[in-house]
Formats: sequence, C-alpha cells, structure tokens
Amino acid sequence: MSQHEQPMWQPSASEIERAHMTRFMEFVEEHTQLDVPFGGDYQRLHAWSVQHKEIFWSLLWDFFAVIGHKGEQTLLDGDKMPGAQWFPEASLNFAENLLRYRDDRVALVFTNEQGQRQQLTYNELYHQVAAVAARLKSLGVRAGDRVAGMLPNCIETIVAMLATTSLGAVWSSCSPDFGVQGVQDRFGQIEPKVMFAVDGYFYNGKTLDVSDKVAAIRNAIPSIETLVVIPFAGLNSAVPNTILWHDFMDSTARDIEFVPRAFNDPLYIMFSSGTTGVPKCIVHGIGGTLLQHMKEHVLHTDLDRHDNLFFFTTCGWMMWNWLVSGLAVGSRLSLFDGSPFYPSPEAMFNLIDKEHITVFGTSAKFLSALEKAGVKPRETHSLKSLRSILTTGSVLTPESFDFVYRDIKQDLCLSSISGGTDIISCFALGNPILPVYRGQLQSPGLGLAVNVYSEQGQALKGEKGELVCEQSFPCMPTGFWNDPDGTNYHKAYFERFDNIWAHGDYAEITPQFGLVIYGRSDTVLNPGGVRIGTAEIYRQVEKVEEVLESIAVGQRWNDDERVVLFVRLREGIVLDESLRDKIKRSIRANATPRHVPAVIAQVYDIPRTISGKIVELAVRQVIHGETVKNTDALANPEALDEFKERKELAR
Repeated sequence: MSQHEQPMWQPSASEIERAHMTRFMEFVEEHTQLDVPFGGDYQRLHAWSVQHKEIFWSLLWDFFAVIGHKGEQTLLDGDKMPGAQWFPEASLNFAENLLRYRDDRVALVFTNEQGQRQQLTYNELYHQVAAVAARLKSLGVRAGDRVAGMLPNCIETIVAMLATTSLGAVWSSCSPDFGVQGVQDRFGQIEPKVMFAVDGYFYNGKTLDVSDKVAAIRNAIPSIETLVVIPFAGLNSAVPNTILWHDFMDSTARDIEFVPRAFNDPLYIMFSSGTTGVPKCIVHGIGGTLLQHMKEHVLHTDLDRHDNLFFFTTCGWMMWNWLVSGLAVGSRLSLFDGSPFYPSPEAMFNLIDKEHITVFGTSAKFLSALEKAGVKPRETHSLKSLRSILTTGSVLTPESFDFVYRDIKQDLCLSSISGGTDIISCFALGNPILPVYRGQLQSPGLGLAVNVYSEQGQALKGEKGELVCEQSFPCMPTGFWNDPDGTNYHKAYFERFDNIWAHGDYAEITPQFGLVIYGRSDTVLNPGGVRIGTAEIYRQVEKVEEVLESIAVGQRWNDDERVVLFVRLREGIVLDESLRDKIKRSIRANATPRHVPAVIAQVYDIPRTISGKIVELAVRQVIHGETVKNTDALANPEALDEFKERKELAR
C-alpha cells in the first residue's frame, strides 16, 4: 500500500466535529491527566487506549452510562491471556441495558421477501419481553440455564433473546435452514431447557416447512423440556407437544425483574463453523459483549437514536448478535429474512429507500454479485438516507470499493470490518473521523492491541503476516463449553504465540494505519515456500467477466504444493483453454507468477457454510481423498461431490 494513496472518501470537518468519536476524545481529555491533548488524532487515541487499557475500558463504561454496578477494580491479572479478569466486582444485566429506552420511537421493523412488514416501538418491545420472561420464569428458567432458538431474523427472535437474558439465562441460536444433525451438534452440547422454533420460512420465493425437522430435533435433545413454535410461515403443519408463541406469552406481566449477573457470566454461546468436526461452543460474557458492541456501534459506526441500522444476517451468524446490540444505543433496527436477490437484485436497495436505512450492512460477496449482475443503484434509487455501508464475511476487494463509489453512492463511508465469532465483534472496522482508502479496513478498534506477526513472532509493518492481539480485552471468550481446564480454548488461540491472541487471519498494517486482510491463515497457499493469501487470487479472478466466483486450494504435489483454482462460470459458458489463459493472464499481470494456478477447473457449485462463507479447507480435504467430518454444517454439502476424483488432479 502506497503512503501517498489518495482516499476514496473522507469526512467533512463538520462531520468530524459532530462524531461520537470526537466527543469521546473530549470526554477522555476531560477525565484524565493527559500531557498533550489528542488533537483529533485517532492513531494517538488508539495508542493511549492500548497503553492505558484499564482507564480506557472504565471510562467507556461511564461514557455509555452502562446500567449496573461497575465496582472499584477494572482488571485482575491483566498480563495473562487467557486468565485476565475484567471488572471482577461488576454486576449488570444485558437485557436491561438494551431496554433502557421505553418510549414510542420505533425499535424494530421486520420485513421479508414476501412483502410482509411489522414493527414494534421501544415501549411495545419492553412489554413483549416482559410477557415472555414471565412465562420462562414460571417454567423454572434461572440464571445460567440455556435457552435456544432455531429461528429467522425476526422480531420474535429478539424478544425471546431479551427475555432469556433478562433472567440471567444464556441464549444460543441458529437459523432454520440448518439440518437436524447440524442443530443437534450445536444445541445438543449445551443442553437447553427451552427451545424456540418456527414452523417454516421463506427463501427465494419458496415456502420451506421445517416442522418435521423441529420435531426430530426435539426428540434428539432430551434436555428440551418446552418447545415453543412461532407460526412464522403460517403453515397448518403442527409439531406435537408444543406451545404456540401467542399462547406462551403471559399477557398479565407488566414489568421485568432484571436479574443482575457478574461481568464475565455467560450471555451467548456461539458456534464455530463445524466443517472440520463437531462445532466448538464459544462462550461470551455479558459485560464484555455489551461494552465492545456499544464501542463499535457508537464510536466506530457513529450510531445514535436517529439512525436506522440494517445488517443482512441469519441468526446463525454473529452479525445478528452485533445488530441486536444497536438497541442499547436507541437506534431503529431493520430486520430482514429471505433472499437478498428476491424478487430482483435491486431488492435491498428498494428496502433502503422504503425504510430510510442509514447504515446498511452486508457481505462482500453480495456486493461482488451485484456488480456481476450489472446492478447500478445510483441510477435507479434515491439512497438519500444512506450514509454508511458495512461489509464483512470475506475480504472486500479493491474493485468492490470502486463499484460502491461508482455505482452505488459517492458520499458515504464504506467500512470493511473484520473480526469473527471468536470475539463476537471486530478487530478492525470503520471510523467516522478517518478517510476510506481503496481496499483497506479503516482502523484497528479502540482498546485492541492489534498487530501483525511473522511466523517467528516478530512484529511486521508493511508486510503480510498473522493478525494478533497482544493484550487481553473484555470481549475475549470466557471459555469453551465443556472445556473445564481450558485446553481447547488455549489451543485455539494461544498455542501459536505465548500469551498472544492469534486470530487466524493473514493480514497487513498499512501506512495509513489501516489493515488489509488476505484471507484465513489456515488456508494460506504455500507454493515453493511463498505464502499467498487466497483473497489475492480471488481479487484477480473476479475481474474476469465470465467468472461468477471461485475457490482456490493448495494440493500436495511432488514434495511441494501447487495452487488449484475452481471456477463457477456464468450460465452457458464452458471453460476452455482460451478462458484458462485469460484467467492466468489476469492473475500474472496483477499479482505474481507464483499466484498463477497450476490447474484451473470448472465446477457448477461451490460449497459454503450456512452463513455463506466458502469452505476452502473442506475442498482441500476432498481433493486429497480425506473425509469431511461434518458436512451438515454446509448449506450445500452436495457441492463437494463435484470435487472428488477430478482427473485434472490425478498424479
């Protein structure tokens, strides 16, 4: 990345002055004895937040007026990872902080691909949560119990989560498109007392009945004492021995008795993708999740009560949990369930204009697909309300930056964000007071000692390496479920570098204090000993008009590794030598000869997780004749069959 690169967008002086990030700088200056004020310099604020992490996180609690008791001590054993204890004397309730507003402003708007729409005000939301919490309490749900949901991204899901966490119980969710084994592998490990589910859901114009699946899941998980079904799809099919949502709510309940919990008590149990075995159950604490999400919403996304926040997500992806925390800011949340391309590729932009969405979150793949489809919202839509686009899920290519500013809207902050289920948040993300540079994530998050290491553990500047965090932070998982001595937790993040969080991303810190992510480090290609991030190849392949998407893996070959590229092409196009040469020329001209695949083959589908991420590790296993342990974690496991016994890969 060039030191002299020109920004694609930068905030105006008045926008910087009004930003919550600027207001927080002033708050810190007012409450600390700084030798020199920050002077609006984010890099200096970030350095201070890392060097004085205890003061930073304590001031953050005050700045957000967190409801609860903070205690005198901010951090115990702060030099240990894992082992540091944040706010050891604190007590709070997560739902109470998300329900701090109880007025007639709209809190939630739900729409789906069928055109259905419903909304709740903050006052109505509070009373619905009270009704569900009272019933859960009558069923004996107590602090620490688990409640699970196999649900779409709808209002009832948020109500059920808030009711659960108001009691101090633990929430875990997945989307209804998971298979029976996939749900059992997740919820079976955590043994929920109550489960919420739907009768069916809509996707791409189809109604999908899941009642038989729900019944099978209930039978497979003996801990489930009560099953509540939301008649989401309006189907007549009934699941035996269940309670319908409206019958479940206690209409006599008026108030919520929020149960106070310790800062590090469990709030959410999230799950790893599970493509290499049974999913890991990642436990996230109450206080760390709340503080981190409020920091990211208010400071890094500049959200307030005037905003309408949208993220295209399912309840099996951590971006759902992230989205819901916008309630603590008092913003309006727009929820959507269905295909983002139904009934047309412009569907989401119709929604932006109709609902006046201000912050629109989506996946990098969605933007790439829009460009391939020739969609140009700037020419067809107003988008007057839209001030920011957030993207995550995979690497946002520089060409997608071009697409957004050329064909969607010039005057907006495009924030590529990156973190994951592991921290239920981001290591690098947007920043309302900084410019946007092509291909870069704007900045590391406040309070996070983000760095990039060589394989030998040396810090790198301007070079690619392992993304790490050098200090503890409050939203680290409190551990893994059923991992009493912490062995699996330590192995997942701390085995690579002692006392350093290794995140598993291949990254680079830029001269502008931004970051570039090159893909997952466990899928980095290594031909001839040269490390190549798969995103570097995808970026060049996606420039080729005939290619819709691709997946690159390394194949063991003659005591080395060679790069194999599989491409999914536009309808009616067949891969021939001319197209192979075109793909290779694009890669060679814009990357290096090392990036050029030894083999390019056509496939008709690419396997992906239910949250939409392509699964390079699974494809690598298949082409080496290994068994993929958990195909139920995939949205389209049948796609793997196409990769078996490919003649192009024979030795």
